[in-house]
This record gives sequence, C-alpha cells and structure tokens, in this order.
Amino acid sequence: MAEAKGRVLVTTFASNAARLQTIGRVARETGREVCIAGRSLERILRVAQATGYLKDFPPPIGFDEAMRLPKSAVLIIATGGQGEPRAALGRIAGGTHDLKLSEGDTVIFSSRIIPGNEVAIGRIMNQLSDLGIRIITERQAHVHVSGHPGRPELIEMYNWVRPQIVVPVHGEARHLAEHARVALGHGVSYAIVQKNGAVIRLAPGEPKKIEEVRVGQLVLDGDVILPADGSTVNERRRMGYGGLITVALPIGDNGELAGTPLIRPFGVPVEEDREDFIADATDAAKRAYSPGGQEDAVRESVRLAVRRCATLWTGKKPLVEVMILQVA
Repeated sequence: MAEAKGRVLVTTFASNAARLQTIGRVARETGREVCIAGRSLERILRVAQATGYLKDFPPPIGFDEAMRLPKSAVLIIATGGQGEPRAALGRIAGGTHDLKLSEGDTVIFSSRIIPGNEVAIGRIMNQLSDLGIRIITERQAHVHVSGHPGRPELIEMYNWVRPQIVVPVHGEARHLAEHARVALGHGVSYAIVQKNGAVIRLAPGEPKKIEEVRVGQLVLDGDVILPADGSTVNERRRMGYGGLITVALPIGDNGELAGTPLIRPFGVPVEEDREDFIADATDAAKRAYSPGGQEDAVRESVRLAVRRCATLWTGKKPLVEVMILQVA
C-alpha cells in the first residue's frame, strides 16, 4: 500500500471488526486518513468502540474531506466486496457515490469471492478497470485472511464459554454437522443441527425441533407479493429462458380434429424461420393427437410432441400450453 500513489479503497465485510483493526493500523503506518463508506461499517465501528474494541482506530474523515485531500493521503474502507449493486463499492464504481475514484487509484478486495457472486463482482471489477483503477485480490497479493474460526479457535471458545447447548449456524449441512461433533466432543451437552424453517425449543427439558415453518425470499410483482421459489416466478424464469408456445386443438363432436391446430410461439428463438417452425410443430401436434383418448392424456401427448419439435429447432425446452376447443 505504501507504493500506491493514488487513493486506496479496501473492501471488506463490515462484520469483521478484526480486519477493520488491521486496515486502521495500515492507514496510520502509511500516513493516510481513513474514510468509511457504508452504513453497516459505520454501525460495526460504533458498536465495537462502545464495547471496548477498536479504541485506537483512527478517527474517520467525511466524504468531502476525503475528496479534498491529496489522493495519496486517503484510505477508503467500503462495503460491497461481494458485488452488491447498492453497496458503497458498487455505487462508487458506477459513479453515483459522493466518493470518486479515477485512474491511478487502487481497489483491494480483502474477501474471497463467495460462489454465486462471480458475475456481480466481475461487473464491478470491469467498471473499475474502465476507470483505469488497479485491482488487487488474493490472487495478486496476500491481502486475505479468513474471518472464520478453525477447529482450535472453536475449541478454545467452548473452553471459555462452556455452553450447555450449541445450535450451529452459517455454512453447508456438512459444516453444521462437523461443528456439532466438535462441540459434543469438547464438553457441550447438546448440539442441534437445524435447517431453515425449523423451530427449536431450547428449554425446558432437552432441546429439540418442535415445528417447521415456511421460509424463503419474497418478491414484489406489481402490487402482489409472491414467494421467490413459487410457481409464478418459476414459470417466469422458464418462459424467460425458453419462451412459450400455445397450441389450440379444434375438436369435433366425433372426437376427431375439426381443423388445423393453431400454434403461436412467444419468445421462442426461431426468428426468420418462424413460419417453417410453426408448420413443423403443427404436423407434430397432428401426429400426436389421438381421438377418443382421455383429455389429460391427449393434452400431454401433444404438449410433449410440440416441445420436442421446439427442442430440435432451438435446443431449448419452452413452456407449451395446450388448449382443447370443442367445435360444434
């Protein structure tokens, strides 16, 4: 950091107070003023100092002062290292924050990429690169130290606290199970491995799961609140990926087709081959139709035939909705 001539921004998880301590020490040793960007960082710093930690953390300066000082005199600590678009780093990269970075400045990502955030983080890194900003991650320098405790730290904590019950949180199922085994092997009487939605009774008596409640994300769709993993949102995703095809089958009183099936593709990538595709899908629907069968079985047979046709044409599996129209 001493080699950096421009502003330096370090992004970190706000909850890692130990990393804040390290960054503050580096700022003092390199003669830089600290500027905090992110409400969660400000809150953690305030709470940590109120409880006796980070007492020697350098007093932060405001955004205006940070922009007035020489670039080499400023170190910014910001949230948003996992690509969150509304966090401080995302807004700085997009030019919508009071703090500005420019060519010659440096951004240090002190956290590893959490799987699933690669695209969002890459987008912000590209925006920073377009501004001529140097980017440093753990791949370029030793800037990351895990904030997660290892087995020795957990054992030491249990020796200090001596709890009767442990309910592991944060991690995959295998991590929770291993945490429970460590606790049970070092003096803890009970360990409950739970999943999201489990209601755990800790007392009286032996702790155990007593109920299961529905959990998950909700989305606002227009004026309606829906579960993020519900049928409506899942259908939207499927339509967005593969499109939708409607099939109308005109059926006469004798159960035979009373006309040509009407097929309409929506969002299916056939473009200039649309008419040829419709003709091919129509033939597939005719061949799949079997007079005299159960209505649900007939509808499913036609649906699968039209979807197979679409897959051959596009490599995708669109939603296919089949309607049976009785014609007098």
